[in-house]
Amino acid sequence: MEKFGQETWDKLSSLPGVQDTFMTYTVYDDILTIRLVQEACSLLGVPAEVLLKLFGEHFFTFCKQAGYDTMLRTLGGNLVEFIGNLDALHSYLALSYQEMNAPSFRVEMTDDGKMLLHYYSDRKGLYHIVPGIMEAVARDFFDSQVSMVVLNQSEEDERTGKKEHVVFLVNQTNQAGKTSEEQDSTCTEEAFFKKLRDRCVSPAGKKSGWDLIRAGVLSKKGSHQRTFIPCYPDKLWMEEKAFCDAFPFHIVFDENLKVRQTGVNIQKFVPGLQAVEATLDQHFTIVHPQVTFNIESIRKFINSQFVLKAYKDKHTVLKLRGQMLWMDSLGCMLYLCSPKLRSLEELRDVGLHLSDLAQHDVTRDLVLLNQQRLAEMELTNQLERKKEELRILSRHLEDEKQKTETLLYAMLPRHIANQLKDGKSVEAGEFEVCTVLFSDVVTFTNICAICEPIHIVHMLNSMYSKFDRLTNVHDIYKVETIGDAYMVVGGVPVPTETHAHRVANFALAMRIAAREVTNPVTGKPIQIRVGIHTGPVLAGVVGEKMPRYCLFGDTVNTASRMESHGVPDRIHLSASAYRCLKDAGFDIQERGQIEVKGKGQMITYFLLGNPMLSEDSIMGREAGGICLYREELPGLRQKESDKEPDVRMETEDGTAPPDPARSAPATPFAWDITPPYQTNDSSCSAPADNNSRLCVLL
Repeated sequence: MEKFGQETWDKLSSLPGVQDTFMTYTVYDDILTIRLVQEACSLLGVPAEVLLKLFGEHFFTFCKQAGYDTMLRTLGGNLVEFIGNLDALHSYLALSYQEMNAPSFRVEMTDDGKMLLHYYSDRKGLYHIVPGIMEAVARDFFDSQVSMVVLNQSEEDERTGKKEHVVFLVNQTNQAGKTSEEQDSTCTEEAFFKKLRDRCVSPAGKKSGWDLIRAGVLSKKGSHQRTFIPCYPDKLWMEEKAFCDAFPFHIVFDENLKVRQTGVNIQKFVPGLQAVEATLDQHFTIVHPQVTFNIESIRKFINSQFVLKAYKDKHTVLKLRGQMLWMDSLGCMLYLCSPKLRSLEELRDVGLHLSDLAQHDVTRDLVLLNQQRLAEMELTNQLERKKEELRILSRHLEDEKQKTETLLYAMLPRHIANQLKDGKSVEAGEFEVCTVLFSDVVTFTNICAICEPIHIVHMLNSMYSKFDRLTNVHDIYKVETIGDAYMVVGGVPVPTETHAHRVANFALAMRIAAREVTNPVTGKPIQIRVGIHTGPVLAGVVGEKMPRYCLFGDTVNTASRMESHGVPDRIHLSASAYRCLKDAGFDIQERGQIEVKGKGQMITYFLLGNPMLSEDSIMGREAGGICLYREELPGLRQKESDKEPDVRMETEDGTAPPDPARSAPATPFAWDITPPYQTNDSSCSAPADNNSRLCVLL
C-alpha cells in the first residue's frame, strides 16, 4: 500500500486464494507468502527479486517504526558486528514469538579481506529479501553503501534443518566512496586531531608553543596507554566447588563430546551426565544453530548462541542456551548456559524455581519481563481480533442498514422517512388536487372460502408484485394494501400536474397484469375492479410503533365507492377524474347516472384504454426508458434534496408551487396492514357505509 497505493492492494487481496486481513501474532503458512509474492509480481509486472528486495527495505523500516530502532542500533558498531548479532536478536525475540522460524546469518572474512555473508533459511526462494535489508541497514545506521552479489546458492551441507544456503559477496563503501578500512582510518585521525585541539585550549584560553608540543606528545602517548592488554593470573583463584556452585548450569566436554565437568543444577536435572564415559550427544540435541553434533561444526559456528534440548521424559523438556568457549590448552569446550524459558508456566513445567538460577543470571529478569510481555501480546492479539470482528460487523451492519432503509422507503415517502430518522416531527400536508385509485379482486370472498390460505397468499403476492413494479413505471405512490384491496395515489407526496394521467395508465396496466395471475379456484385469470376519483386530500404520518403515511378526506371515500360500485374488469371513473382525462387522448365511455351509496346520484364513466400508448409502453416493457409524462409548468420538478413538498399546496395568488422531483424508487414490498377505522356515519354530513377504506376528514 505504501509503495503502490491502496487500489493495488485491493486488487491483490481480491484475487482467489489471497486474504485481505492479517493478525500480528498469528502464524501463517509459507504457502500463503509464496502465493502473495507470485500474485504481486504478476499484478505489478516486476520480477520476484525486485519485489522481494523492496520488501526487505520496507521490513527494516517497519521494524524501526514498530519500536525496534534502538535495539537494532545497539547490535554492533559496524555492519559485520550487526550481522553477527542478528541470531542473538532472533533468539531473544523467540521468547515472545515462540513459533518464529527465523533465518540464520554468518559472516566470513576471506584472506584477501573480502566479506562473505552466509544466509541459511527454511524458506526457498526468498533470499532476495536479504540485500534489501542489508542495504537499508548500511545506509541508515552506518552511513555507507552496500552492494551484494550472490556467489553460491545450494542445498545445505553444513547445517541440518535449513533447506537453503546462499553466500553473498558484500562490498561496502561509505557515502564519500571510500572503503570501510579507509573510512575507519580517516575517522581515527579526525578524532585524534580533535582531542589534540581540545587539549591545547587551556581554561585561560591559550598555551605556549612548548605546551602545544608537550600536549601532542602526551596525547599520542596516552592513546597508546589506553590500549587494553588483558592480564591473566598464574593460577585460577577459585576452587572447583565454588565454580560449579557459581555457574550451576555449565558443561565442559572434550573433542569426543565426552563430558568432563558439569554444574550442580545440570547434575540434578540431567543426572545421566555424571555417568562414566557419558557423552553430550547422548543426553542433548542441538536446537540452534542447526548443525551436526560434532566438535568441528560447533567450532565453526562458535560465535552463535547455542540452544540444547535435553532428552528427558515426555512431560518435561529442559532447554539450555548459552555460549561455547574453546579452551585450546585443555582441548575442551566450555558451555556456559542458562535454562531457556519464556514464562513462569514453563518454569513450573520444567520443575525449576527462580532460586535454582544463579543470582547473577539474567534469566530471572528475562522470565519475569517476558511474562509481562506475553500478557501485553495477548491483550494486543485480543484487540486485533475484536477490531477485525468489529470491521466485519460494521460491514454487515451497513448491509442491514441498507435493507432497513429500503424497507422504510417502501413504507414511507423518502423525504418523510428522512425527517423521521433525523428525529423531526412531520406535519400533515394538504394537497389541493390528486388522484386516488382503489382496486379489489372480484369474488375474493368466495375464493377465500374454498382455497387453502397458502394459495391465497401466493395469488396476492403474485398480483401485488406485478402492481408494485408498475408503480415504479408510472411514478405513483403506493399507499397500502388491505386484504385484496390495493390503493395508490398520484400527486402525493410529490405534486404533479399529470397525476390523473399516471393513475389512469397505471389502472390500464393493472388490468393487463391481473390477467397474468391465475384464480386458484377456477384456474382462469382473476378479474379486478378499479375505481378512480380526483380531489383534495390531507396526508400525514400516523402512529409511532409502525408509522404509516395515510390519506384522509372525502376523496378517499369517493374513490372507494367508485371501486365498490364498479364492474368486473372495468375501470370506473368519477366525474372529476373524467374532467382531468377527457382532453388527454384516453378512450372513455360514459356509464350514466347511478346511485352511489352515501353519495347519492352520480354520473360516472368507464376508462376503456389509451390509444396514444402501446401496451408495452403502459406495462413498462419498452427499452430505452421512454418518458411517458411531461410536466407543463416550468420548474415543476426539482430535486428532492433541494426542496421538499410544501405543507400547503397552494400559494396566496392561487398558483401551484414548484414540484420537487421524486426520489429514486425503492425496492417494492407487498406489506399488509390491519384495516383502518371505519367511517362514523353519525359524524358525517353525508352518510357512508361500511365499505369505506379510510376515515373521512371533517
